[in-house]
Amino acid sequence: MVQQLNAQDAQFLYFQTGDLHTHIMGIYIYDPATASGGQVRFKDIVRQVRDRMHSSPVFRRKLYRLPLDFDHPYWVEDDHFDLEAHISHVRLPEPGDWRQFCIHVARHFSRPMDMNRPLWDIYVIEGLDRIPGIAPGSYALLHRVHHSAIDGTAGALMFAALNDCDAAGTPAIELPKEPVAAGKQPALDVVLTRAAIANMRSPFNLTRTAMAFMPNLWGAFQDRLAKRDEQPAAGVPVTRFNAPVSPHKMFDAATFALSDVSALRRLVQGTTINDVVLAICGGALRRYLDSHGELPDDSLIAIAPINARPSGAKAEAQGNNISAMTLKLSTTIADPVERLRAIRAHTADAKEARAGLSARIMTDLSRHIPGATLAGIARMMSNRHLSFRQANLLISNVPGPQTQLYMNGARLTHYYAMGPLANNLGLFLSVVSYNGQINFSITSEREMLPDISHLKDQIVEEFKALKSRVEAVA
Repeated sequence: MVQQLNAQDAQFLYFQTGDLHTHIMGIYIYDPATASGGQVRFKDIVRQVRDRMHSSPVFRRKLYRLPLDFDHPYWVEDDHFDLEAHISHVRLPEPGDWRQFCIHVARHFSRPMDMNRPLWDIYVIEGLDRIPGIAPGSYALLHRVHHSAIDGTAGALMFAALNDCDAAGTPAIELPKEPVAAGKQPALDVVLTRAAIANMRSPFNLTRTAMAFMPNLWGAFQDRLAKRDEQPAAGVPVTRFNAPVSPHKMFDAATFALSDVSALRRLVQGTTINDVVLAICGGALRRYLDSHGELPDDSLIAIAPINARPSGAKAEAQGNNISAMTLKLSTTIADPVERLRAIRAHTADAKEARAGLSARIMTDLSRHIPGATLAGIARMMSNRHLSFRQANLLISNVPGPQTQLYMNGARLTHYYAMGPLANNLGLFLSVVSYNGQINFSITSEREMLPDISHLKDQIVEEFKALKSRVEAVA
C-alpha cells in the first residue's frame, strides 16, 4: 500500500534546517533490580525492540522524498533495515551525577538524525549511580523519533508497545497480531498523478475550508467588537527566548507527585490539572525573568499543542493529529493563586478558547496547500532572519500511563521528554505524567538558558508556593 505523508506530517520535514531539528525524544529511566538476576544486558534491550517492532510501521519505514518537494513525501519500507544501527549505548562519565546526565541527554538530542533511514533511534545510558532519587545501577533509554512520523501521543503509544505491565513480560497494551504495513515505493506514474490531482484540487479545497470557518471568524470578530472598550489584548512581549536558535540544546527536569499537583486544584474552583501546569510554568518564568531584571510588562504567551487524536487509539497509531492554542500565562500577576484564577478564567471561557482559532485555521488550510508551496513557506518561516514572534514558548502536557511499566523485567521509574525548538521560540516545557508522578522537562538552547538549573529551581519554588497556600486553607 502506498502511504503519503499528510501536510501536517510533512511540515515538520520542511521546517527542519541545520540548526533546527524537528525530532522529539522520550527519556526513560529503568531500575533493573526487578529483572532476572538484577541486571539487563544491552542485547536484552535489542531483543525486546526486535520482538515488538511489528507494533508500529515507524520502526521499518523511511522517507521517499520527491525532487524540489513538488508533492509531499512517501513512507516506504527500508529494504536494508539494520536494527542494531538504530540502538547504541554509552556509560555516563564520572561523576555520574544529574548534571552529567542532563549534559549527555542534551548532546544526544542536539545531534541531527540520519534522514536516509527509518527516523528513530534508541540511546542507552548506563552508570546512573549518583543521582538522588534514582536507584544505583539504573539506566536510561533515550528514544528519539522524528516529528514527521509521530506526535507526542502517538510517540507515547509507540513506546508503550515496547513495555510490559509486569516483570514477567506481559505486553502493556494490546499489540497487533500481524505487522502493520510500512508502505511500498510508489511508481513514477502514481507520484505524478497524485501531484497533479493535489495541485488542481488545491484552490477549491482552500476556498471550501475557508468558507467553513467563516461562522467562527464572524463570532470571534463580534467578540472583539464587544470588548473594544476593555483593555486591549497585548501582543507577544520580547524575551530572551525570542531569538535565533543554535544547534546546542539544554535539558533539565523537575519531578512532583501527581497527587500533590492535583491537590492544587482546590485553590480555584473548576480548575483542571492543565490549568495548574500552566500556572506553575507561568509563575516559574515570572520568577526566572524577574531575577534577571527581564520581566516584561505584558504577559508571556504560550503555544499549547492539543491532541486531536480520537480516543482509543491503538499502538500502531502514527503520524500527527494535533491542533494548538495560544494562551496567556498571566505572568503580570504576582500572587500565585490569582495567577491560577486568571489562567482558569482564560481557559474555561468558551469565547476565549477562540484564541486558538487561528492555529486551527492554519492547520486545516495547510492540508490543501501544494507540497512545493508549503515547503517554501515552511523554509521561509524557519529562516532565522525571517521568522516572526508568534509566542514566547511552547508548553506540552501529555498524560501518560498511571500504572507501573517494565521492560526486560526492569521497572520504569522516571519519564521525561524533550521537544523541538524554533527560531524566535527557544523554550519548550514538556510536562508528562506517569505512575503517580508528573515531570516538568525543560528544552532550551545554551545561549538563551545557560543557567537552566535556575529555571528548574523556579518551577520547584512556584510549586511550593502554591502547595503552601493549599496547606494554609486545609
